[in-house]
Amino acid sequence: MTATRSTATGVPGYCETLRCEPKSVRRARGLVDTALQAWGLAPLAGDAALVVTELGTNAVDHSRCRYMHVRISRLDNGRVRVAVTDRSFVRPVLRKPSQYDQNGRGLLLVEAPADCWGTDRRSFGKSVWAELITEGESNP
Repeated sequence: MTATRSTATGVPGYCETLRCEPKSVRRARGLVDTALQAWGLAPLAGDAALVVTELGTNAVDHSRCRYMHVRISRLDNGRVRVAVTDRSFVRPVLRKPSQYDQNGRGLLLVEAPADCWGTDRRSFGKSVWAELITEGESNP
């Protein structure tokens, strides 16, 4: 297990590499909550927990990787980015499931509270992220 650590330079953040298994999603929520509490951004905790749960679950269910990397970064006073990186090159697809579909709502749940979200290609896979803002902040 990798210890949770704060980034020493650049954008303030917390990150952790976790096994790509369902129980790691709970640990990812704890990491995000710890960061938000430390930064005084507790009002974002519910939305951030939802985002990291969905992104982490997507990595577990679809990436077929052994590990995922979870990062929460404080971009400015009221904006944070929650990201999950894995070694799969397959980008997630925003779907519009019918009321009868059992799956396919994850990115809709990410999109709802997020100011913006996206996927960044990496040389080894991809990073899927969402940015959340506190009340009173807006997209520049």
